[in-house]
Amino acid sequence: MAFIDILKAKAKANKKTIVLPETEDRRTYEATAKILAEDIANVILVGSEEAVKKGSEGLDISGAVIVDPATSEKTQGYIDKLVELRSKKGMTPEQAKEILLNQYLYYGVMMVKMGDADGMVSGACHSTADTLRPCLQILKTKPGTKLVSAFFLMVVPDCEFGANGAFVFADSGLCQDPNPEELAAIAASSAESFELLVGEEAKVAMLSHSTMGSAKHALVDKVVEATKIAKEQYPDLKLDGELQLDAAIVPSVGKSKAPNSTVAGQANVLVFPNLDAGNIGYKLVQRLAKAEAYGPVTQGIAKPVNDLSRGCSADDIVGVVAITAVQCQAADK
Repeated sequence: MAFIDILKAKAKANKKTIVLPETEDRRTYEATAKILAEDIANVILVGSEEAVKKGSEGLDISGAVIVDPATSEKTQGYIDKLVELRSKKGMTPEQAKEILLNQYLYYGVMMVKMGDADGMVSGACHSTADTLRPCLQILKTKPGTKLVSAFFLMVVPDCEFGANGAFVFADSGLCQDPNPEELAAIAASSAESFELLVGEEAKVAMLSHSTMGSAKHALVDKVVEATKIAKEQYPDLKLDGELQLDAAIVPSVGKSKAPNSTVAGQANVLVFPNLDAGNIGYKLVQRLAKAEAYGPVTQGIAKPVNDLSRGCSADDIVGVVAITAVQCQAADK
């Protein structure tokens, strides 16, 4: 069974309700038809009946719930709650109404906030900033989490490394230049996400162009410090660094370059020193190794809301919805 099929099976076992607000995009409807056909999740589409009917022409989305902000009986409650949440920022009822009737991403996040949906997936035609802004304003961070970060779940075909080719790459979508404390927090969140989605023990490599002091530079020092902080704050986490990529995932190289490490050569969670490295890394693996890349999946938000690459396919949306549903299941516990 393909890895994404395992996640879909998990999602089907305890179906959640996911809101898809980007009803201006055909891929949303194509994904919705597949999600419903495979019975992965319940789907809410935000938009007018007329617009949804036109956009989904030729597709069977009859199982989806369509919510029109202009006519929904719940819209006023969302307006009132948004004013309450943003009152210190000067939000007025008129402004809240304008936002919720015209910015469907905000409406979708309010549905999650109010418990009318379990999670949301967006980003096919919006930037990461546009997707995450309402989440951070309305849902805030998860208790005990130091920052919101993002990862890609990478599944590399015919790969003996990682967890049979499955990896988490972080941060590959959000935090541009994390400091050592933030890198440590990203490592902890990414390990938790890996274990939730893959079901195996996380082995975290703090990546660098240096392995165990082989190079001297301020960029290396940042990763060394992050590793020290992570080991102090998360002593039960199997984590090591600083490690070059080959030393992190190839057993023979890990044994040669870092013989005393319990992670070297076995890593399945790769924490990159900055967003440049993480973003370039995941796209190299996706394009050259023909890997499946699901994300950017966010971690650290109070309720599951996930971003999409604007170059995503309908199948990518289906995969991220399955991931979001599994995160929603975990949030219930």
